[in-house]
Amino acid sequence: MIKKMYLAVLAFSTLAMSCSSDDDSSVPTNADLTLNLSGLEALGNDYIYEGWIIVNGAPVSTGTFSSVTFPQTFSVNAAQLNSATAFVLSIEPAIDPDPAPADTKLLRGDFSGNQAALNTELIGNFNSASGQFFLRTPTDEMGMNNMNDENGVWFGTPGMPPTPNFVLPSLPEGWTYEGWVVGDTGPLTTGTFSAFDSADNAAPFSGTAQSGPPVPGEDFFMNAPAGETFPLDIRGRMVVISVEPVPDNSPAPFAIKPLVGIAGDETAPATHNFGQNLSSLPTGMVTRN
Repeated sequence: MIKKMYLAVLAFSTLAMSCSSDDDSSVPTNADLTLNLSGLEALGNDYIYEGWIIVNGAPVSTGTFSSVTFPQTFSVNAAQLNSATAFVLSIEPAIDPDPAPADTKLLRGDFSGNQAALNTELIGNFNSASGQFFLRTPTDEMGMNNMNDENGVWFGTPGMPPTPNFVLPSLPEGWTYEGWVVGDTGPLTTGTFSAFDSADNAAPFSGTAQSGPPVPGEDFFMNAPAGETFPLDIRGRMVVISVEPVPDNSPAPFAIKPLVGIAGDETAPATHNFGQNLSSLPTGMVTRN
């Protein structure tokens, strides 16, 4: 009788262990993914960053974050993380009904072993970035030069009409260029643009005597923001070309500023050179554990 009871208990224990083992195998095991990024800026309340691993060619979210203090670690399905071939960082709406990545993909890197080095080359290669700008005020002229060319900045080579001289990559969906002049209280936009041989999308400060030329740029005569005095003398000021996400509700330049120059004293037909500012490009490393 005792022997039968012992065998019954042993069988029950074996069955319980088997069931427990089966249950455990159905629970996904997670692993850590650590992000160590530099050059990112806080996005405000309306947007967040989101990481993605590429598994069998499809994106799998690794989680969202708003803090730009690193390192940060995320718990990810271990099987998916181990089979991931790449990592992508995107900018997403804070309230986002779309489960897929937005067009604003910022960083990407392929895994080599357990690490992936990230760069911005999915936006464009800026290693050869260059360009020039000139000082002139075409929106105030109406057929004659009013001798106030120090109050406007335009991107390209002066002429009739001016011609573009940027060496910059064409940007993918989700990104656009924007020009800036650093005023007395901060950066002032000259408008966004994706083509170098046509006017930009806005003229917030230009004059009204006539339209601007077929290159991006701005005159600074009207609608001066608080703290600024117009007409604005551009000479000696910093001029910047940034890469901006679309959509973008920030009044300040985004982190990516591939071209920066200082306006000299000479107005058109003189030109002033942009210099490369590749240190502004975000970079980083992700590690799977």
